[in-house]
Amino acid sequence: MYRKKRVAAYARVSTDFSDQLNSLATQRSYFNDYINSHEEWELVEVYYDEGITGTSTQHRKGFNRMISDCENGKIDTILTKEVSRFARNTIDTLTYTRKLSLLGINVIFMNDGIDTSDKDGELRLSIMASIAQEESRKTSERVKWGLKRRMEKGDIIGKRRIYGYKVVDNQYEVIPEEAEVIRRIFHEYYYDKKGSTLIAQGLNADNIPSATGKTWTSCTVLVILKNEKYCGDLTQWKNVTESYLTKRKLKNDGSNPDTPMITLKDHHIGIVTHEVWDGVQSEIARRGKNISEGRRHSNKYWFSGKVSCGK
Repeated sequence: MYRKKRVAAYARVSTDFSDQLNSLATQRSYFNDYINSHEEWELVEVYYDEGITGTSTQHRKGFNRMISDCENGKIDTILTKEVSRFARNTIDTLTYTRKLSLLGINVIFMNDGIDTSDKDGELRLSIMASIAQEESRKTSERVKWGLKRRMEKGDIIGKRRIYGYKVVDNQYEVIPEEAEVIRRIFHEYYYDKKGSTLIAQGLNADNIPSATGKTWTSCTVLVILKNEKYCGDLTQWKNVTESYLTKRKLKNDGSNPDTPMITLKDHHIGIVTHEVWDGVQSEIARRGKNISEGRRHSNKYWFSGKVSCGK
């Protein structure tokens, strides 16, 4: 019994900017028209992902759903614009096309002129996939270079709004009422020797909202005490991407010269002085050492933390 070939298509754009989304809409419309123009074909679906990188398939819901439908016998052929739209990771490209071939499903990369059902299809696909991966690597390097130049100029990258400041013309501008809370936190920790938990309890007792509008906790207080922005400095690139393939975020240890932590002194008006800031960092380190040695910081009594058992 004659059955039309069940054809699906896959489209992807790597950002959610409006011009890219327009491109996605164009791709989807094109595939719909192209597949329907072939009488011997039956359109299954145009699968797509938007604002998703092609270096990994982990978070590409449209792609993964398409593969699942292939495994369930719903698709005979897949069309995609080019290798870089399918994947920018050579291993993923070959792994999935081989998997699909074992299921009797071929992938046609239209702009690259590659059909995985051809005898030399995998050879040409390997070459194009490697080129796509290399282009992704170069793009990553260009982005990092651009970010580094912007950070060195003092441009604020990433999370812009922090408690105590608002961003105006790419500069931190002090919010007076929140700045008073910041000064209180630093003063109580450094001069009054209070712990972060006790400070948080005091702020909550005075009905002072936190940055998120929720109650203060020991953690939110410590985050403020450790933020160099409150003395007017700016340190950026505290977290880096492990690689352009994995996209995993890691704490920056400063070992990679391509992604150094960049600190600008006196970048903006500080809420506390450098003297207080440095003193607080020393105090945090001292209390941390006490905790590691089994002692707990307290100022409840005159001799709290000052007298200990000799044995």
